[in-house]
Amino acid sequence: MNIDLFIAYLQHKLGDSLFMLGLYQCILSFLVACFVAVVAIPVVIKISELKSLMEKPGERRAHTTPTPTFGGIAIFAAILIAYFLWPSIETDPNIIYQTNLSVVGMTILFFIGIKDDLVGIDPAKKILFQILAAMILIFFGDLRVDYLYGILGFHHIDLLVSTLLTCFIFIALTNAINLIDGIDGLAGGIATIASGTFGGWFLLTNHFTMACLAFTLAGALIGFLRFNFSKTSKIFMGNTGSLIIGFMLAFFAVRFVNLNASFRYEPTAFFNAPIIAIVTLIVPIFDTLRVFLVRILAGRSPFSADRNHMHHILLDNGLSHAGATAILCGVSLFNTVLFLLLHRNISNTLSLVIVGCLFGLYIITSFVLKMRAKYISTHPRRRAAVLRREFQNGISGRRIVDYL
Repeated sequence: MNIDLFIAYLQHKLGDSLFMLGLYQCILSFLVACFVAVVAIPVVIKISELKSLMEKPGERRAHTTPTPTFGGIAIFAAILIAYFLWPSIETDPNIIYQTNLSVVGMTILFFIGIKDDLVGIDPAKKILFQILAAMILIFFGDLRVDYLYGILGFHHIDLLVSTLLTCFIFIALTNAINLIDGIDGLAGGIATIASGTFGGWFLLTNHFTMACLAFTLAGALIGFLRFNFSKTSKIFMGNTGSLIIGFMLAFFAVRFVNLNASFRYEPTAFFNAPIIAIVTLIVPIFDTLRVFLVRILAGRSPFSADRNHMHHILLDNGLSHAGATAILCGVSLFNTVLFLLLHRNISNTLSLVIVGCLFGLYIITSFVLKMRAKYISTHPRRRAAVLRREFQNGISGRRIVDYL
């Protein structure tokens, strides 16, 4: 990205009355969503305490006291109120329709999340409803990833493949956000960075409806994070929150890729939009991919529960919730900014290779951190012998899956 050209383009946009109206609408949506979340969450906490709707501590839980877990209700309410409060200034009715359909899909997952938080739900049924929500956008909104930007030599793909690919993206990203929601602020922080990134591009390219929705999500999450980090009024987003957030981020990612393909000859388009979308959500994508890979190699279901997520590994290394969240959000933000600055000098295929190398580095980092956690949890007199034995078992392949 040429910084001088970007500044000149931004100065030009600031003189555009339609852009300024969209900017004001996005700012107001952000502030209203944040306000609604801040006002609604204490009410949700009070009701949860009165009705004993609390998540109790457990072996896989990172908290030590019963905590309300319905923050997703406030996030959902904040999104709806802030998004539908303003008249749309979008010039393309198809974009308005697709964006409204995303709210329909989000609503479906909202009720599935509530049931999951209350009584639990079978993973297969949960995925079935995720497919339903995705298919509403795919078939009613005609939303598909049908152009791959020449990655590995692929450009246009046929209808069936694009439909299956788009559905897979929705399911994968929805569950990726759901899976990283294990410590304070992580899912909310990652989602805030991602929604702000997508929202900024939507705004700069005059896709005001989606920009408004993206900044609405960011505002609702900022309001939620104020309580998620609280010592006295803590609340979790629960499956209700993580499912709707994951679905909305999947919608933004697919729409980002789709729009860049439609307007790929415009100066504001990214010729490597799929890679940018991956990098923007690099932490949940890498963590989900690594955890699923390890579970499959160990002969277990990829949906079986464990403490093998990167945030668990960081906690085992002595970091606090805030520290682990800061590191992972920092990694996400750093990679996003770096790639946005350098992307025009790298081909899509090479970018994909770089992302693959980064995933390999992620695997190595988890191996080293697991070794370190084992080291610091062992009595000082036995550390050298235990570390030598575990390292030998790991590199010999006898227990390597345990350390990936």
